Amino acid sequence: MMARGAGVSPHVNGMSAIATDRWTAWDRFLEATPDTGFMQASWWADFRATSGYEHFGVTLKARNEVIGGAVVMKFSPTPESCFYYVPEGPVLPADESTAGQVFGAILDAVEARRAAEAQTVSHLRLEPRWQHLPGVVRGFRAVPALTDPFTEPRNTLCIDLRPSPEEILAQMKPKGRYNIRVAQRHGVTVVEDASDQGVADFQKIYDVMATRQGIRAKPPEYFQTLVALLSSLHQGSVFFAEYQGLRLAAAVVVYFGRRATYFFGASLDSHRHVMAPYLLHFEIMRRAKALGHEWYDLWGVAPASEPDHPWRDISTFKRKFGGLEVNLVPTLDYVYDPAAYDAYLRHNKRS
Repeated sequence: MMARGAGVSPHVNGMSAIATDRWTAWDRFLEATPDTGFMQASWWADFRATSGYEHFGVTLKARNEVIGGAVVMKFSPTPESCFYYVPEGPVLPADESTAGQVFGAILDAVEARRAAEAQTVSHLRLEPRWQHLPGVVRGFRAVPALTDPFTEPRNTLCIDLRPSPEEILAQMKPKGRYNIRVAQRHGVTVVEDASDQGVADFQKIYDVMATRQGIRAKPPEYFQTLVALLSSLHQGSVFFAEYQGLRLAAAVVVYFGRRATYFFGASLDSHRHVMAPYLLHFEIMRRAKALGHEWYDLWGVAPASEPDHPWRDISTFKRKFGGLEVNLVPTLDYVYDPAAYDAYLRHNKRS
């Protein structure tokens, strides 16, 4: 078993044939592994390079088969400092003993990379899709939710798509089923449109929602680049719920392995009585099921024990679809340089 660095590269397609083969083997391994996600894929690293992230990879093999590893992002908040970030990873084997070896090898490879950095590395951040913290993970500190912009949701809701559509409906809360039928009676339809016009329409709805909710919207270039990449790789698309020729609700969906993920979404306040967002998600579930995906991940809900959480309203909406609550371990930071880490935290508070 050995660590293999995939090398820093902003574009996967520009890598050598050997490195590209390693990325291909890694992506295939991820697709077959439940406890990870698309943010560990090579194409996601390629996408994040457009927003200023560098990356390097560590893969561990046994008998020439990938058994674990991590894609590590590097982001530089200042010219003098950076931090390492492993979204939806690292990926460890199920066997506890082997997992310890793999995790140790990943940390060794990251440390070797840190030693070669010209910048000060403040910390290493992990956001694995683990529901329990392995005993091999020591020395990390938990990051409180919603205190840092460089984090992803740690509580989510997943709908099992393996039953029939009728059974998926039956496991929803009564109000969820009722609102889907309301939308159907009003003649709401759901369409897929990942064209340039579709991306522009999504951005309009998204910007209106962001203004209404007082959140910072992603720029148009973000969705233009993301949707073009998802479409070219058949890894996702954009969906709309339409009523009388108007696009009232929209969703960007990512397909990866066993899961389809509701990654971004938005809806307008107009014509709320037709319940367009409910039919939108039910039709996305039906289409994801037809493509062979087993779960629909609603990508973030407020913990049930926190009724005053900022995500309360969207979480109430999502929970009407039923599903299984998935509570992941908190975001974890390993601090390399306390002074640089404190400066990072102060910078985020000002932001």
